[in-house]
Amino acid sequence: MAGRPYDGWNVGDRLEHEIRRTVTETDNLLFSTMTHNPQPLHIDAEAARASEFGQILVNGTFTFALMIGLSVGDTTLGTLIANLGYDTLVMPKPVFLGDTLRAETEVVALKPSRSRPGAGIVTFEHRMRNQRDEIVCQCLRMALLKGSGGDGVN
Repeated sequence: MAGRPYDGWNVGDRLEHEIRRTVTETDNLLFSTMTHNPQPLHIDAEAARASEFGQILVNGTFTFALMIGLSVGDTTLGTLIANLGYDTLVMPKPVFLGDTLRAETEVVALKPSRSRPGAGIVTFEHRMRNQRDEIVCQCLRMALLKGSGGDGVN
């Protein structure tokens, strides 16, 4: 499903994204390696077992990136001009190998673009939940989207 244009959104719109993802050891190890993150809690089973978590902790930036990725198809696919920023990123619960994650989104603000007629900024609140319905990641994303009449360029 393609994303919606700026004028297709209303404050209060809510989406539960259909795609879910079970996090694997390979996901975590590859992401940690690709981003040069040597944190033992993510890549060293012995160090992780000795921690307060007792097991490998999934890299938080993977969790964040997955949350955004799961939302794209329903929110901004084909309508995005630019992501303008992310705010209030929190990770209130840990993610472990084998957790199944799902994302949900709510529109919390709309603002017409001053420089691009028809385009505007949508502020999405994204939340990621695990199989126990606990929020494991949450943030605001500000996205500049095309309007339904075109590309949003002067």
